[in-house]
Order: sequence, then structure tokens, then C-alpha cells
Amino acid sequence: MNLTTSSGILMKTKIKIGILVSGSGSNLQSIIDNIEKGKLTASISVVVSNIEDAFALERARKHNIPSIAINHRDFSTREDFEAELAAVLKSFHVDLVVLAGFMRVLSPYFIKSFPRRIINIHPALLPSFPGVHAQRQALDYGVKFTGCSVHFVDEGVDTGPIIIQAAVPVHDDDSESSLSERILLEEHRILPEAIELYVSGSLIFTDGRLRINRSGKSDVPATHNPPLQIF
Repeated sequence: MNLTTSSGILMKTKIKIGILVSGSGSNLQSIIDNIEKGKLTASISVVVSNIEDAFALERARKHNIPSIAINHRDFSTREDFEAELAAVLKSFHVDLVVLAGFMRVLSPYFIKSFPRRIINIHPALLPSFPGVHAQRQALDYGVKFTGCSVHFVDEGVDTGPIIIQAAVPVHDDDSESSLSERILLEEHRILPEAIELYVSGSLIFTDGRLRINRSGKSDVPATHNPPLQIF
């Protein structure tokens, strides 16, 4: 997000992020670390978890970030839970909602409350393997590459426009745990990058398609798994 001053100087302003979590919060920690290093032009206004003892909340507290638990089981309907969730985020004047391991499918009501302002990290190369247990799905299918994706959230399950992806090779001796660990390392890299792309105004929707308005193209050559032997 940019702001032009009265003197004509273009200044980048910090957007306010609300982060939704359900677990340990390693992706939250990656965002915090990048903000503290000055690599990410944003501030975290609040961290909210639907799990009261999620370690992610402790991570937030260690950095003096407001942290709130809203147990979805305390509400009779999903709509009531999401109404409370949306109210909390709006009370902190959140510009962007980041799902960093938030294990709840959000309804159209919530999504419409923050149109094109919700992003999610998913441990697969979407549109392959949406939903839960994406790493297990990749192993069961026998793919040679999987990875992770950051995407805007729409009313489908992991179907929104993709912002950035990272590919991870699948090894023959991989378990669901070992594959998940390697994917998680890439999640820690691409989620802050996606947020910075949003902050900088580099994400442009044209004719329903998301484009990245940034100079330079990737010069990474094609990657093969297993490696080519005769070409």
C-alpha cells in the first residue's frame, strides 16, 4: 500500500494484518521474523486462534502482539462463530487477513466481509490436492513434485487465485512427516513474500486473472525429478 505525500514523495505505508491460526504457528513466526528484520512492510494487529491452547498464541505474546482465542465449539452455528471472528478483526482495523494454518473452512459470509483481503497458505501445488492431508494425497498419487501455494481465498476449498508457489521434490523414501517438513520450509519463505506483494500493490486483477506487476522474470531452469540422465 502506497501513499503520496503533499510534497509528491511516494511512501510505502504499513498495512495491518490479522492472522488466523490453529496450531504451532511456525508460519506466524516467519511473518514476525521478517517484519522485525525490516523485510516485510506490515504490522500484525492481532492473532486469533480457534484453539485455546494453540502454541501460536504464545508466539504472539512473546512479541507483544494481541492474541485472542475464539473457540468455535462455544458457538451453536458456524455463522455465529464467524460473526464474532469478523467483529474482532474489524475492531483491530485489519487490512489483510492471513490464514497461517487455520483449520476451518470459511463460509461465504466471512469471505464477503473481507473481499480479496484473505490469503491462505496450502501445502500443495494447487489446484492439485486441495483440502486436508495434502502431503498424504501427494504421496498416494505418486507425484514427483509437490510443494506449497499462497492464494486468495474464495468461496471454494483452496480454489482462489494463486499468488506464489514453491515446488518440492518427492523422494521415494519420503514419509508424510518428512515431506511435510520440507514443504514447511518453503511455506516460511513464500508466505511473507506473498504478503509483501500485496503490500507493495504488485497484485493486479485483470479480466478475472491475477497478475504480478513486478520487474524481472524467474531465470530458474526447468527442474526434473528424478534428474535427467541422457539429455
